[in-house]
Amino acid sequence: MKVVAFNGSARKDGNTAILVDTVFDELKKAGIETELVQLAGKMIRGCTACMKCFENQDRRCAVKGDVINECIEKMLDADGIILASPTYFSDVSSEMKALIDRAGFVAKANQDMFRRKVGAGVIAVRRGGAIHAFDTLNHFFFINQMIVPGSSYWNIGIGLAPGDVNDDDEGITTMRTLGINMAWLMKKLEE
Repeated sequence: MKVVAFNGSARKDGNTAILVDTVFDELKKAGIETELVQLAGKMIRGCTACMKCFENQDRRCAVKGDVINECIEKMLDADGIILASPTYFSDVSSEMKALIDRAGFVAKANQDMFRRKVGAGVIAVRRGGAIHAFDTLNHFFFINQMIVPGSSYWNIGIGLAPGDVNDDDEGITTMRTLGINMAWLMKKLEE
């Protein structure tokens, strides 16, 4: 089994990546392979609403020249998907929103191709807006008929400077619990 995570932060290896790595620690303990895709520095653009994905139905976005189709391929190959983002103006980063819009549209155009995969959202936040950003990620999972495990609190970690989330004991515990629950759910679905 494998989980792929997409870090929508403009900072590689910042607070968002730290939170994902905490979830990954628990998944690895359960024998689940993990992969982190950092969107920072990668070319990524929003959906152009060309509707070619519905016409082509080839599990690909018709817009070429950026990382989206590579991300979609990784999503298809994984049993679980983590979407992770910092909170920008009470929502996800523009990179994460582009991934959600385009991958989600392609999935809908191809008979809900992420259906019954396990999905989990992870949010890094300085102070406010995290729940709205968390909802944005969950909307992607729910409209794609994915299965979402819960945790001991909303999947958020609080911190400003890179590394600050390590001081958020409750956030780190939430991520560990998420990893444990995600691993449990994936194994149950495999039975």
